[in-house]
Amino acid sequence: MRIDRLSSSEVDRIAPLFAGWEESLIWSCLQGYMGEAWADNKERPQAARILLADFCYFVGKVNRGLVTEEIKTHSRDFVIMVPPMDETGEAWAKEIEDAYGDCCKRVERYAIKKEPGIFDKEKLEKIVAGLEPQYEVKLIDEDIFWQTREQEWAKDFTSQYADYEEYHKRGLGVAVTYQGSLVAGASSYTVYREGIEIEIGTKEEFRRKGFAAVCGAKIILECMDRGLYPSWDAQNKWSVALAEKLGYHFDRTYPAYEVFV
Repeated sequence: MRIDRLSSSEVDRIAPLFAGWEESLIWSCLQGYMGEAWADNKERPQAARILLADFCYFVGKVNRGLVTEEIKTHSRDFVIMVPPMDETGEAWAKEIEDAYGDCCKRVERYAIKKEPGIFDKEKLEKIVAGLEPQYEVKLIDEDIFWQTREQEWAKDFTSQYADYEEYHKRGLGVAVTYQGSLVAGASSYTVYREGIEIEIGTKEEFRRKGFAAVCGAKIILECMDRGLYPSWDAQNKWSVALAEKLGYHFDRTYPAYEVFV
């Protein structure tokens, strides 16, 4: 089934279909920052998808080609597919299930409210100040950038950037280090005009020491200083609890599919 890939100058044609979505990865693509977009017909689109990093968002009239075509690449064999939250959502979900069968799994993810101006700067600074003295919290520099490329748990801190020069220009991240080595971090998984989407993680042997909270607090503070919004989407309830500790509020659960394409 034919689908049309949209150039950066054509993505505005599908913007009305995505009206009302509170999803920064969609905004990033529609604003021309990151990601790729397709439509069933670029001249008169009735359905579309946006593919950015590991996420794929669908909207409009259900279309099998948008579910299956031109998704797998030499660097991507796993995608999180998100049906729309409107009346077409279950039809898209069925299309995904029919197309991928045992290669997909339905999961629940957790949307966090986007509320500019809610963060308590003093509280966040106190969290950062609680880091034990043998550790250092710092912005991700070139050395830390390349460390993220060498460790599976940290790769998504910088995976959407071609090199350090691009990350330094467009991205933002913080790291906790121990004797110069990266042990935890929070970074701009993606960027859009008004802010970033946060990716956060800790090396396994350093977990349950509060480093994720330190990194989360620090990157929110850095965003506040720069006039950016630190968007947060949670994979699990642990992530929801961490977000709430930092000042966010839970919005809703939503269905998604983890798909091996």
